[in-house]
Amino acid sequence: MPRFREKSVSSPDAAALLTEYFTERESTFPSAQGTYTTTLPDATAFVPPGGVFVVVEGEAADPDAGRASEPIACGGIRLIAPSASGAVRYEVKHLYVRPAGRGLGLGRALLDELERRASAFGADEIVLDTNDSLAAAGGLYRSAGYATIEPYNANPNATTWYGKAVRAEDPRGTA
Repeated sequence: MPRFREKSVSSPDAAALLTEYFTERESTFPSAQGTYTTTLPDATAFVPPGGVFVVVEGEAADPDAGRASEPIACGGIRLIAPSASGAVRYEVKHLYVRPAGRGLGLGRALLDELERRASAFGADEIVLDTNDSLAAAGGLYRSAGYATIEPYNANPNATTWYGKAVRAEDPRGTA
């Protein structure tokens, strides 16, 4: 079962995953769209309650030997400017699963965890941007209830923007 650990984006585990993410995006970015633009995340944007960055650890290879499990995925949410209607919006950023962890449901589990945390922070809406070349990501977002929306930022790497209304969690633990 995956474990979700809050980490600074500058922690060794997060930095290693983000480096892999940016390297993969740069090498697979559609040449017809130009050059991939790497924008390193600002660690201050991922500090509760304004946001959080999560590293997912998989099962330990040998729990009896006391070896820690390997980081296998990461992603974050951050508070962004309210929508035109004044809705509190959080944005999903840098959702990445290492190749060895793909196809195991980790992307969905991580997205669910990030949505839960955004809701607990008071989100009315969660938004994200992606590139159509990331077909599996687009499928994940649509299957999780995200719908295409008008662009809310000027990300040069994005071709599609998604949004989803959420219901903020009651501080007593009930929605």
